[in-house]
Amino acid sequence: MSINPHFLTTISGFMDKKKLAVIHIVKRELSLSDDEYRNTLERIAGVRSAKDLTDDQFHKLMHYFVRTRHYRVANKGITLRQKYYLRQLKERLQWDDSHFRNYIHKYFHNRDLNTYTRHDASNLIVALKKILKIHDNSNN
Repeated sequence: MSINPHFLTTISGFMDKKKLAVIHIVKRELSLSDDEYRNTLERIAGVRSAKDLTDDQFHKLMHYFVRTRHYRVANKGITLRQKYYLRQLKERLQWDDSHFRNYIHKYFHNRDLNTYTRHDASNLIVALKKILKIHDNSNN
């Protein structure tokens, strides 16, 4: 499965609040210390602050996070890559957080993605891709 992280792209070269929020969510979910976080920023993107990232550097950093096995939220739990892809699907479906949580609660009986296994997350991704396909077909 290939992830296209450019779904957050707005104006090239400028960090927007959504992108900064994503970075800080990842930092918190991975329990990175401030030093680990800034060292990772510097090693991957060449900056010490997320506010200084260009659009390309942001995507390079996100690619690093989703492709590194070390960055799993839990050993058998949902991976960061899966969370990132789910966020992309949610945006493509134009669902807000409330709608998304209600959907996963109704059909998967659990609103908290952090408690999902990789298998549960895979099933959710398949279901959302089917909905997106139906949604796209109805708009054509």
